[in-house]
Amino acid sequence: MSELSDPRHAPRSSWGRFLAGFTYAFRGLWYALRTQRNFRVHTGVALLVIIAASLLRLSPVELALVAVAIGSVFTSELVNTSIELCLDLLHPQYHPLVRAAKDVAAGAVLLSALLAVAIGVCVFGPHLWSWWLTLRH
Repeated sequence: MSELSDPRHAPRSSWGRFLAGFTYAFRGLWYALRTQRNFRVHTGVALLVIIAASLLRLSPVELALVAVAIGSVFTSELVNTSIELCLDLLHPQYHPLVRAAKDVAAGAVLLSALLAVAIGVCVFGPHLWSWWLTLRH
């Protein structure tokens, strides 16, 4: 695999390159948060879910399921964003295959979000039902 290098930067040690990778990753997350409305929506929903998980005192296994669901939505949204950016760069004019690729990537985000909702219903449902029953009595 060839590595793209930026000639403005002097070669770094392998440890320096490793640490720089974190900088690039956080820069990508910040880019998505600043520029992608859906990423911001997912972030807001994730924060609400984390608050609800804390208030309902979910078990460690339940928290793990919720974390995997949140992570899969964020991951699919980031991959979707990178696919869209690359396609826009490579083919700025309309093309039916570009449209299809973007739609498929968006479909992956939708599928991930629907799975997250299903996990949320399974995990939060019994807790919310129990809470509702205690309010009624």
